[in-house]
Amino acid sequence: MTGSSRALSQLIEQLQALPGIGPKSAQRVAMYLLHASPAVAEELAQALMALREGVRTCRVCFNYADEDVCAICSSPERDRSLLCVVADSVDVAAMERTRQYKGLYHVLQGLISPMEGVGPEKVRVAELLQRLHQGEVKEVILALDPTVEGQATALYLGPLIKEKGVRVTRLGLGLPAGGDLDYADQLTITMALEGRREM
Repeated sequence: MTGSSRALSQLIEQLQALPGIGPKSAQRVAMYLLHASPAVAEELAQALMALREGVRTCRVCFNYADEDVCAICSSPERDRSLLCVVADSVDVAAMERTRQYKGLYHVLQGLISPMEGVGPEKVRVAELLQRLHQGEVKEVILALDPTVEGQATALYLGPLIKEKGVRVTRLGLGLPAGGDLDYADQLTITMALEGRREM
């Protein structure tokens, strides 16, 4: 913002650096915070600090958690024979919004992308295979985005999982090729989950 205060310009610049926030959105948020009560800014600052200090990675599934083991992994009500493999924590949230999936998750924390130099060793493949070695999991659902990277990851993981004697399926109908799981609505994800197919 030309002619504005340095503090306001810095805030707009920082907000613009966030994914999905353009210049106009950043300016609107900054102006809202400027005119809101001081408590709003303080609560936002406290939430950001709590995020940085309190959130960790679940040592079982690699989803974000408040404890060493997340609420999903520690829940006795989840089906331990079913494991849904996703690229990141945003996809866990998308699946959970459907309230249809009752199994566990494994978050790869990325996708294999040879073009960008991301091989299997840079995502949580070894940890996935270690979990399967324990013998509890009977089916793995590969809930990976239908992108080139998602396809490459699925094609890499499929045979490795089958070698462990575990059934491998992929999400079915409803997800468009090239789309992101996070942007799909609940009905689309539910249909894809119900229509999953053998790999």
